[in-house]
Amino acid sequence: MSGTHTIGLVTPQSTDRVPPEGAQMYPDVNFIPKGVGVRALTPEGYDSAWDGILPAAEMLAAKEGVEAIMVAGTSLTFYRGAEAHARLMEKLKEVTGKPVGTMSSAVVEGLKAVGAKRIAVCTAYGDEVNQRLSNFLTDSGFEVLKLEGFGITQFGMPGTKTEKDIIELAARVHAAAPEAEGMLISCGGLRTLGVAKPIETAQGIPVVASTPACFWSAMRLVGESGHYPGHGRLLDRTTH
Repeated sequence: MSGTHTIGLVTPQSTDRVPPEGAQMYPDVNFIPKGVGVRALTPEGYDSAWDGILPAAEMLAAKEGVEAIMVAGTSLTFYRGAEAHARLMEKLKEVTGKPVGTMSSAVVEGLKAVGAKRIAVCTAYGDEVNQRLSNFLTDSGFEVLKLEGFGITQFGMPGTKTEKDIIELAARVHAAAPEAEGMLISCGGLRTLGVAKPIETAQGIPVVASTPACFWSAMRLVGESGHYPGHGRLLDRTTH
């Protein structure tokens, strides 16, 4: 890594904290967080937080040394659809003047990087948010062969799911779509850093998960490869 980087991180939490995966993956990077307070994993629970994204990003961009802005929260950034997400990206660029990304743009980038167009999807979400994700992915150029979620609507509860829970869900989803070229695990609240490699070993396809992809993509915004070996094919990549 070429020197220490500083990256502004808009987060779904109500408190200003960096998800622990960031420090684990890239301990030399200074991530500066600003929470926007998602209330629930529902469209209504996202609305007020959505309105806070641009002000939070603008505030972070004004801090000394910040090189790029990443907006965490997959469902927060895809729930209004692909067109709204594209407009959000343009507005983020305008108000910050810096390289920008979202957790949703990161998973799209990750799936493309591993060559997965026909995908199986695991999520934390309930039916309504799952349908919005399916629409977002389809509009982003993917074919969703199977999508299943844990049915969670309460913010914070995805973190109660164990790696074993996630690996078992992935096995069920892959069994229903054995022809999938890759798997997406969507929800930044799920603890997924340790699951990609065992799922890839068991199912034989690359895995892209929200939080690891988010930090990987953030590193790419500042000119790094995002290489973090031993945690799945995406993070094993050494090219920018």
